[in-house]
Amino acid sequence: MNARTLRVGLLVASVSALTAPAFADDLRGALVAAYQTNPSLQAARANQRATDESVPIARASGLPSLAATASYTEFVKQTSNSFLAPSRQTSNDLSLSVPVFAGGAIKNSVRAAKTRVLAGQADLQGVESGVFAQTVAAYMDVIRDQAIVGLNRSNVQVLEVNLKATTDRYEIGDVTRTDVAQSNSRLALARGDLRTAEANLVASRERYVQVVGKAPVDLQPPPPLAGLPASPDDAVDIALANNPDLLAARQRSKAAGYDVKVAGAGRLPRVSVFTGGNYTNYLGTLGSVGSAGATQGQTTAQAGVQASIPLFQGGLPAARERQAQAVEGATMEQEISTEREVIATVRSAFTSWKAANDIIAMNQTAVEAAALSLEGVRAENTVGNRTILNILDAEQELLRAQVQLVAARRNAYVAGFNLLAAMGKAQAKDLALDAGPESAVLYDPQVNYDRVKGKIWDWASDPAPKPVATRTVDSPAQDATIPAQPAP
Repeated sequence: MNARTLRVGLLVASVSALTAPAFADDLRGALVAAYQTNPSLQAARANQRATDESVPIARASGLPSLAATASYTEFVKQTSNSFLAPSRQTSNDLSLSVPVFAGGAIKNSVRAAKTRVLAGQADLQGVESGVFAQTVAAYMDVIRDQAIVGLNRSNVQVLEVNLKATTDRYEIGDVTRTDVAQSNSRLALARGDLRTAEANLVASRERYVQVVGKAPVDLQPPPPLAGLPASPDDAVDIALANNPDLLAARQRSKAAGYDVKVAGAGRLPRVSVFTGGNYTNYLGTLGSVGSAGATQGQTTAQAGVQASIPLFQGGLPAARERQAQAVEGATMEQEISTEREVIATVRSAFTSWKAANDIIAMNQTAVEAAALSLEGVRAENTVGNRTILNILDAEQELLRAQVQLVAARRNAYVAGFNLLAAMGKAQAKDLALDAGPESAVLYDPQVNYDRVKGKIWDWASDPAPKPVATRTVDSPAQDATIPAQPAP
């Protein structure tokens, strides 16, 4: 894999998936599974839905308020001088209040809430990119560790043959006991390295289960990556416009500005209009004077305008405004800090990606040279110009070069995807997960926001939530078996 091949689209995976064996997994399928069932991503979506509700909550303060009150009163003891007092009564009140002016507090609260919804949507994109980066790393770790286990098993088999051949030659006096001991020592070390590699493979597979939600099955080589930049400056320009963490920081800084206006409104007048009515019934217990019977029920109604003008609040509005200004200043600094972090991350990721691709070429050369060297050492050993130790060293050198090549290929792919994520180009829509085989229905947080932003009915609640992510408690414990390779 080189820089040119990395530019081909990730959507090419759908073509290879059509011809892959039915029991094999590919990277596209892993990304779709993580997108649909990963608990971290599902939790982030739920948190965003909670953030959406801040808009109708803020808007509710500017809407009319209607309340009704009903009461029943039993007067268990009356004064001896009261001849008209009733023994019992019922009372029903209805009141309506409509805010007219609140100094801009409600308007700016709604604006701040809407801006924080945008910030939350950007945060959700960041979580999505992070989950995809974890999925790619877990996928490539399994492929790498499977290859390393295979290389180490082959090395053990070669060393077992070497030990047997060296032992046979020792018995006929062709080599010394030292040669046998060296072969035995290298075989023991190789077996230890194999056990370490097998343990690493099990850990990688368990990590894959954790992120993707299912066990890996014969993972196929990943498709080339698309959209990688030509220079670090190009990468930074794209990241400054698309990185979700930076977009969220910008929106939070903007929302903090609205909070300052909300706090400043605390010193301004508030005006509302109100109306109400009352009906009281004494249930025939209201006394009377003379022969005229008293009316046992009465109805009243009122309407008016109420203005509240704060004159002195002990410095509370000013303190709240200064506090909001300090928070706004902090968000501005955090925006710059996030921008710095994004620039550094993108440049470092670009360098890591380029270096990893260069290392692939170097390790490929090292593998070819080590294989040629081993062939030569074995040939020279047959004529007595090389020792058994020389063969063992050459075999070890070849194994080391092969392992480093496998690791370099994994590092290059992961570094390339991390670069895309830092640039803000690793969301589901960028990876075209909604097209081709095993497609996913993309989650759009705007749909829920549009659903709830205008709701004003007090009983418009949603059904009780249920978990969406899949559990892995029933998944089998992973082992270090590797798929059988087809015969050449």
